[in-house]
Parts: sequence; C-alpha cells; structure tokens
Amino acid sequence: MPRYRLTIEYDGGPFVGFQRQTNGPSIQAALERAIERFSGEAVTIIGAGRTDAGVHAEGQVVHFDLLADKGPNEVQGALNHHLKPDPVAVLDAAVAAPDFHARFDAVGRAYRYRIVNRRPPLTLDRGLAWQVPVPLDAGAMHAAAQHLVGRHDFTTFRSAHCQAQSPLKTLDRLDVSRHGAELTVIAEARSFLHHQVRSMVGTLKLVGEGKWTPDDVAAALEARDRQRLGLNAPPDGLYLTRVVYPAK
Repeated sequence: MPRYRLTIEYDGGPFVGFQRQTNGPSIQAALERAIERFSGEAVTIIGAGRTDAGVHAEGQVVHFDLLADKGPNEVQGALNHHLKPDPVAVLDAAVAAPDFHARFDAVGRAYRYRIVNRRPPLTLDRGLAWQVPVPLDAGAMHAAAQHLVGRHDFTTFRSAHCQAQSPLKTLDRLDVSRHGAELTVIAEARSFLHHQVRSMVGTLKLVGEGKWTPDDVAAALEARDRQRLGLNAPPDGLYLTRVVYPAK
C-alpha cells in the first residue's frame, strides 16, 4: 500500500477551511473526492496544517495511502483533472516513506501575510490581501515584531477556541517589509497556535498606524491575556507558504 505525499496550493476563499466540516466545502473534502474519482478508493488525507476559512496556501503538504500502486505523475495529473473547478492544485506528487506523516514529521512552517496599503479598493487582489487605507510605518511594525520573536507564552495571541495543550511557542522569525504599496509579514516557527499569525499581524497594524508603540506589543505579550489583543487580522491576506521536514 503506497503512501503519497502531495504539495498543494489553494485559494481559501470558497472554503470553510482545510479540515472537512459539515457546514460547507473544505479543501480536505475536495481532495478526498478527487482521489476517489480517480482511484475508486475512499481515503482520508492528513494535512500539515489546518488552515482556517479564507486562508490560502502555496505549499500545503498532505499524505494519503492507496491500495493501488500509481505513478506520482499519474496521481498529480488525475487529481488536478478531478479537482476542477475547485481552486485547488497539486503542485507536486511523490511516493513517500511508509511512515511519513505530513503533520507530525514537520519541523517548521512558514506563513506570509499580505497587506495592501492604499486607499483605492482592491480589484485583482480582492480576497487575497488585507486592504488598509491609512498609511502604515513598516519600520515601526518590524521593530515591534521583534518583541515577539523567541520562546514565549502566546496566550494573548491565541484564539479562545485553540485546542493546543500549551500556549508556549518558539517564534523563529517575524519580519515586516514594504515593497511599494504592499507590506509583507513573514512568520516562521515549528508550529503556531490557532489564529496566532493573524493576531500578531493585526496588532502590528496598530503599531503601523501609530496607535500602539513597540512597547505596547511587548506589554500585551507579557500580559498573557486574550483581552489585551490589539486586533485580529482577517484571513484574506494569510498564506501557508512552506512546510519543512527533516533532511533524509
């Protein structure tokens, strides 16, 4: 029974999230349906991360098992055919080790958040970025972000519905940069709490507006209190860009 590893991208806008749910379409259900149409087998796929409704991916990784032995190229082509018209694409397919686990074997995850800092409404990027019409100071946001790098109790930046056993996480990188009208926030860690990236970005936006100082961000982190959160950014601008696994 071969195990397959897929790297996929998707527009999260039409979905209730990655994980299969009863209240609407999910990326997981779309993939499982495409696999069954291709192979005739009902399978359960495992993803490296459970992105929320409206969150996108450029490098999500999943795995699944088949009874039939199919070539990776055949798997990729067939799934991309059967995924239509859903905005999900298989970028790469490979036969994985029998014990490979997309979620538990991951040693790092990277996210990018896009902010378009302009007054005119979004057209091409509607649903794919967060539009902020007031001027933002990317340098101040980056300076504030450094207070969050390292190992901390991220209770303030954790959803009330987060199911993680501990609020302790090690944030390896949180960078803010500007390229023209677009601000990019890069976040890297082994794993994240539910809504952690969106909560950090929303709070940094307040710094960019001049409503908060970098010291206010440090104080909010130290408070370990969700009520001290500045703002939760919308899902539109968030992308899971990369999942890292140990080198074999």
